[in-house]
Amino acid sequence: MISSGTVLVTGASGFIGGAVVKRLRAEGVAVRALVRRSSPRDNIPADCEILEGDVTDSESVRRAMVGVSALFHLAADYRLWVPNPEPVMRVNVAGTEIVMREALRAGVARVVHTSSVATLDSDSAPCTEANRLAPERAVGAYKLSKILSERLVERMVRDEGLPAVIVCPSAPLGSGDVRPTPTGRIVCEAMRGGMPAYVDTGLNIVHVEDVAAGHVAAMNVGIIGERYILGGDNLTLQDLLIEISRVTGRPPPRTKLPRWPLVPLACANEFVARIAGSEPFLNRESLRLSAKRMFFDDSKARHALGYKTRPTADAVADAVRWFAVRRG
Repeated sequence: MISSGTVLVTGASGFIGGAVVKRLRAEGVAVRALVRRSSPRDNIPADCEILEGDVTDSESVRRAMVGVSALFHLAADYRLWVPNPEPVMRVNVAGTEIVMREALRAGVARVVHTSSVATLDSDSAPCTEANRLAPERAVGAYKLSKILSERLVERMVRDEGLPAVIVCPSAPLGSGDVRPTPTGRIVCEAMRGGMPAYVDTGLNIVHVEDVAAGHVAAMNVGIIGERYILGGDNLTLQDLLIEISRVTGRPPPRTKLPRWPLVPLACANEFVARIAGSEPFLNRESLRLSAKRMFFDDSKARHALGYKTRPTADAVADAVRWFAVRRG
C-alpha cells in the first residue's frame, strides 16, 4: 500500500497524470506535483503541492524528491510526429534516467513508471506484455523513446535495486485531455466533421480514470520489475467513429480509404506543420502505425492488480462532453 508521506507525481499537468493526482487526492494521499513553469494547471487540484521544475534538470528533480515516500513518473513528450526527435528523446529517455537515479538517491520506497503499449509488438494481436517490440522496429521517435526508457527502468530494477513497477496504458479518453492527445484529436476531429472517411485500423480504448486507478493499484500491489498493460476495449477505428457519432448525433463516416492515396496529403501536412510549428493530425508516421490493429490483452493486470474498466461508450461520452465545454 502507499505509505504515509508525500507522493511525487511527474507529468501531473498531463492527461493521465492529472487523473492519477485526482485519484490519489480522492484517497487522501498527499501529492506533490512536479510541473514545468509553462505547463497548464487545469488538471491539478488546488490542494496539491506544486513544485516547478523539469525532469531533464537533475537539481529540480532532486528538490522534488525530498521527503517523498513514493513516485509516479508520468512526464513524457507524447507526440507521434516531430520534425526533430531530440526533444522527445531528451525528455522520455534522459529525463526518465534522471528521475529514477534521483529516486534511488532519495531512497524512495516505491515507484510506478508509466510506459506505453507503444513498447509492445502488435503483430501478435491481441498482444500481451510478453510481446516486446525491438527498438529497431519502432516507428517514430515516440515509440523508440518509450522502448528505450522502459528498458532503462528494467535494467535499473535488475542491476541497482530500483523499486519500480511498470505500467503500459493504451489509448485513454475522458475528461481532462487539455492538449489534446492523439486519441483525443480523433474525437475532436469527428466532433467537428473533420473525419468523413476512415482507414482500416484498430486501437484499444480505455477510460482515463480507469488508467489512473490501475496506476494506484500497481503502486499498492504490483510486483517490482513487472509490466502491466492498462487497457480497455479493442475497437476498429470505424467502430470508434460510430460510437462518437452516436454521442454527438453526427452521421458516421461510411467510406473506407486505402492508405496510399493519403501519403501525399500526409507529406503536405508535415510541410505546413514544419512552417507553422504545429503537429499535423495526418502524417506519414500515423499512416504507418495505422497499418496494424493495435489490440491488447490486459488480463494480467485484471488478475494481478484487480484492474477494472468501464465500457468504451462511457469514455467517449465523457470525452465528447469535456471537449464540447472546452470549445464553448
